[in-house]
Amino acid sequence: MNYRECDLPGIGKKFVLQTRSGDKLVVIVHDDGRRELYHFEYDDPDQSISMVTLDDDEARHISAIMGGVTYKPKALESIEVALDDLIIEWYRLEPGFKCVGNTIGQLDIRARAGVSIIAVIEKNHNKHINPGPDVVLTTECTVVAAGERHQHKQFKHILRNGCG
Repeated sequence: MNYRECDLPGIGKKFVLQTRSGDKLVVIVHDDGRRELYHFEYDDPDQSISMVTLDDDEARHISAIMGGVTYKPKALESIEVALDDLIIEWYRLEPGFKCVGNTIGQLDIRARAGVSIIAVIEKNHNKHINPGPDVVLTTECTVVAAGERHQHKQFKHILRNGCG
């Protein structure tokens, strides 16, 4: 994760985070305790697509949730394994992802992104281990993929935008 911080005189501090998955988040901590969180467009990192304002108490509760203080996730849902440059990540396909309804082969994932899909877990928990090119990606399924960080960034783009 790439991380920067800077002082905002008379306001507070600004934190800019570039996540491993390619998302850009900005957190502004105001001197009065308020926090503002901004999420930026994946394809245009200068265009904010959402913003949330939290008071100090809300921010502390969110921090506890995010930090795993209130709930420790199951291993399958939270594991990121890194072996040198190899990373295995889990992607949940949200409504609106353009890859939904296409097969792995139609999306030409290995040739376009370089990742290998090692499993697809359907919403009803049916599992496709080492799925072939004929497996259809559905809304709310989880796709487990292995590859290098830059390949995962391209794969995420394919999931969101489909063949286009």
